[in-house]
Amino acid sequence: MATPHFLSTFIKSSFLFLVSISCFLEQTHAFESKNTKIQDSFHTIQVSSLFPASVCSPSKDSIKKRPSTLEVFHRHGPCSKLSQDEAAATPSLSDILSHDQSRVKSIRARLDSIRTTDKVKDKKVNLPVQSGSSLGSGNYLVSMGIGSPKKTLSLIFDTGSDLTWTQCQPCARSCYKQQDPIFDPKTSNSYSNVSCTSTTCSQLSSATGNTPSCSLGTCVYGIQYGDQSFSVGLFSKDTLTIATDVFPNFMFGCGQNNRGLFGRTAGLIGLGRDPLSIVSQTATKYGKYFSYCLPSKPSSTGYLTLGKAALGGVQFTPFDSSQGSSFYYISITSIAISGQQLPIGRAVFKNAGAIIDSGTVITRLPPAAYSALSAAFKQGMKKYPAAPAFSILDTCYDLSNYTSISVPTVSFTFDGEVKINLSPLGTLIAVSSTVACLAFAGNSDAASIGIFGNMQQLAFEVVYDVAGGKLGFAAAGC
Repeated sequence: MATPHFLSTFIKSSFLFLVSISCFLEQTHAFESKNTKIQDSFHTIQVSSLFPASVCSPSKDSIKKRPSTLEVFHRHGPCSKLSQDEAAATPSLSDILSHDQSRVKSIRARLDSIRTTDKVKDKKVNLPVQSGSSLGSGNYLVSMGIGSPKKTLSLIFDTGSDLTWTQCQPCARSCYKQQDPIFDPKTSNSYSNVSCTSTTCSQLSSATGNTPSCSLGTCVYGIQYGDQSFSVGLFSKDTLTIATDVFPNFMFGCGQNNRGLFGRTAGLIGLGRDPLSIVSQTATKYGKYFSYCLPSKPSSTGYLTLGKAALGGVQFTPFDSSQGSSFYYISITSIAISGQQLPIGRAVFKNAGAIIDSGTVITRLPPAAYSALSAAFKQGMKKYPAAPAFSILDTCYDLSNYTSISVPTVSFTFDGEVKINLSPLGTLIAVSSTVACLAFAGNSDAASIGIFGNMQQLAFEVVYDVAGGKLGFAAAGC
C-alpha cells in the first residue's frame, strides 16, 4: 500500500493495525493451584449472563486503595468516561473478529520482521531496520496526567505496543475528535522536544518499527497502520503523572497529524518491553512490574496497577526468553477439558511458541491443539444442538431453548506446572441472542505463534514481573 503524500517525509513504511475489543462477558472463574485437582468438571451458567448490561457496575472499592492503580474502563460501555455517543457506538461481533484477525496478522508480520533482522545480525551484515508492525490497541482505557500542571487524558493501553503518544495542539495537519481537551505543549512548563541527534531519537526504530525523521532539529515519529489510521508528530519529553506518582522527562509522541479508529480517546499507552515503553521508563519506581484485571464486560470496571501490590495466591510461570524480547512469550504445556488432559504432545506447543496479549480477543492455538480442544468440548456439549460457524468461530451452539447451560471446564497449564481454570464465560462468546461459540480459534499452520487472548484472561489479575522474567495469575482479580 502506498504511503500518503503528507506522510512521506516522516514514514518510510506502513503497518497493519487493529482495533481490538474485549468480549461482553460477565465475571466468574475458578482458580486451581499446582497440587489440587479440578473440583468441577462442568460449570452451570445462566444464558442471559452472556450478554452485556446497560448499567455500570464498578469493581471492588478496595482496589482504589492501592497505590499507583488506575481504573480500567471499556470505552463502549456505560462505565466509560468518554461521550455517550462513543460509548454507544459498539462494533458488531463480525467487526470485532475481523479486527482481531488483523491484529494476529500484524503480530505475525512483526515477528517475521524481527526474525529476519536477527538472522541478518547473526551474519554480521548491516541493513536498514526492517519494517515491523505497530499494533495499536482498542478499547481498554485508563486516565493519566501529562504536563505541568498536569492535563488528565483518557488513553488506550496495550501490552503489544511500546510508544506512548497523545494528540497535541496546534494539530498542524489534522486531529480526530477526542473527549478530553487536546494537550497543548505551550501550557506545560516542563515540556521539551527531543533532538534529532539524540540517542533516544534513534530508539524510535525499535519502538515503532519505523525509522524516525527530522524537522527543524526535532525528532519526528510516524506510525501508519494497515487500516490507514496513523499518528505523526514530535518526539517529546514532559512530566507524566500516574495516580500520585510523578515522572519528569517522560518520552512520548506529541501527535500533530492523527487520523483513524481511535474513537474519542486521546492516544495510547505502550506497555511493551521496549526501552521507550512506559514499563521501562518508570522502572526506577515500579521495577518493571505491573498487573491488570480487565473488565469482564463493558458494564464493569477493572484496574491497572504499576508496581507491586499485596497479592496472595499468585502462580508464576517464566517468560520464554528463548523466543526473544519483542513480546511477552509464555510456554503452554497442556490443555484439559473437565479435568481430562487432551492428547496434545508438548512439541505441538513448543514448535509454535506462544505469547500473552492484552489486545487479541480470541485465543489462537496450533491446529492440532485446537482440533483436540474443539472435539473434547463438543463431546461435553453434545446435549446442545449445534449451530453454524460464525466468522473464525466454528464450534457453536443454538441455546434458544435454554435458560441455563452446563459448560465443560477448560484449564491451561503453563511452564512450571502453573494450572489455571478458565471462567466458563471466558470460554463461550455469544454471537447472537440465541447462539454461543467456543471462544478459541486454530491457526492456519503449525508454526504460527499461539496467542493467549484477553477473553481467557478475564477476571484474573495478570501479573507481569518483567525484570524477574515471569508472568503470574491471581484469582478473583476484579
